[in-house]
Amino acid sequence: MITSKEQIINYFKSGIKSTKNFKIGIEHEKFLFNNKDNKRIDYSKTKEMFNALLEFGWNPILEERNIIGLNKKGKNITIEPGNQIELSGDKLNNIHEACAESQDYLFELRQVTKKLGINIVSAGFDPISKLNEIPNNPKQRYKLMTKDMPLGGKLSLDMMYRTCGTQLNIDYSSEKDFAKKFRIVNSIVPIIIALFANSSIVEKKNSNYLSYRSKVWQNTSRGGLPKVFFEELNFEKYADFIINFPILFIQDGNRYVSGKKYIFKDFMNGKIDKIKNKLPNENDLSIHLSTIFTENRLKKYIEMRSMDTCGWDCLCAGPAFNVGILYGNIDEVFELVSKWDKNKIINAYLEAPKKGFNTQLMGKDLLFWASTLLNLSRKGLESRDILNKSKKNETLFLNHLQKVIDNKTTNADHMISRFSKNEDLNELYDK
Repeated sequence: MITSKEQIINYFKSGIKSTKNFKIGIEHEKFLFNNKDNKRIDYSKTKEMFNALLEFGWNPILEERNIIGLNKKGKNITIEPGNQIELSGDKLNNIHEACAESQDYLFELRQVTKKLGINIVSAGFDPISKLNEIPNNPKQRYKLMTKDMPLGGKLSLDMMYRTCGTQLNIDYSSEKDFAKKFRIVNSIVPIIIALFANSSIVEKKNSNYLSYRSKVWQNTSRGGLPKVFFEELNFEKYADFIINFPILFIQDGNRYVSGKKYIFKDFMNGKIDKIKNKLPNENDLSIHLSTIFTENRLKKYIEMRSMDTCGWDCLCAGPAFNVGILYGNIDEVFELVSKWDKNKIINAYLEAPKKGFNTQLMGKDLLFWASTLLNLSRKGLESRDILNKSKKNETLFLNHLQKVIDNKTTNADHMISRFSKNEDLNELYDK
């Protein structure tokens, strides 16, 4: 049972790995639509799709006899509240492997969706549906979240039902390495939002945002970019942060109990009578950590969560960009961002969803900083010098971002341009 802060600190310490054992984990979400009526698929259609994917060697994950996901060789496919689907990839060695994994998954997904009359949308926000049009599913925790989440953020349900993101999980070699990486990933959030913006169309109209998804997350319960993340952070301070953070829900056997009115410290002190004052175990801690929806967060690894979902042209670019910085060139990048003022970072973070590259940070626009960081990332990937079968290193995955910067045009800009010509919904679907 977890009853002390020291146990939580040790939990984070258990994630420490030697540099040679660093891994990469990618998670990416997709929207799914019926091609006959342009409506989001419901749970019955999701089940059809899951059952069809079993033919590719996936195994079902059940909750009360309902299929709620699939797993295969270290990978999981799960459903989000509005039947978005998410691939949580295996722990892999480099971007070549991670990109190949995504390619294999998307090949299988396309085979199944084509057969079932389903269209895929790779965007950060649902470009078509109104919130009340989106069907839910029987996954128990989502029922409770749908009830409680709006109490702390006015766009929380939009987050749950109408957003999709790409996440990157990275390792740390020590507490000091964690602190350095966490400072970097939080400092560059505005640049990440601008560079990977891909959610401009909302309810079939130009929202006048480049990343409407990021605006939603800024107005979501339990989200944001806390100022404490820019302090001299260590495992103890992060433990203090999560101990005093409200609980979203508690899994008590086969039922989910609202954590409303309680913080995790109450759980540790046995003060929650709804669950007969039981104490949390490591699984309870893991659930708590995964229900803190900040832009970045710590588990036994660091989760980067600020990228809009995008199509194949940039799916591997985001992980490559960040791996080049965090695994290949961390000292030079830290030297740069450690001089930035936290209030100016947070202000840029709030402005970036709408202004994109035109957002100002430390006297320069985000296009300047994106270009600077891209060069530093490329340098880092070159130093890693990990080659594929064609003897090319991981820098090849940065080509898309170089085009974005050279043309000053993001995926969001392309979406606005394509769709605005004739407002053809087919322009929103993956080709």
